[in-house]
Amino acid sequence: QVQVVESGGGLVQAGGSLRLSCVRTGSIFSTKAMGWYRQVPGKPRELVASITAGGSTNYADSVEGRFTISRENAKNTVYLQMNSLKPEDTAVYYCNVPWAVITDYWGQGTQVTVSS
Repeated sequence: QVQVVESGGGLVQAGGSLRLSCVRTGSIFSTKAMGWYRQVPGKPRELVASITAGGSTNYADSVEGRFTISRENAKNTVYLQMNSLKPEDTAVYYCNVPWAVITDYWGQGTQVTVSS
């Protein structure tokens, strides 16, 4: 049974940084691509960063150059380093495989709030 726990969110001023963590257990982690999503009320959940099992990364244009995704397979953990945060980055952040759909299992997410 897959379980996901996201953490590391909080309130930060514009220009600040946060590091999110996601621990995924209950399935083989090291062979799976992983991604970070975010969602604001009234809008679809969007994939902002992904990392393959081999470590190749991809980013949405809106976060390219500011966010960095990484993984630590020994800890079943994927990270999202977020720098130069903007108010429009405010959202609930989730991790999941990059092909997840809304009806799949999701963790509780972690709230990121960026004040101007």
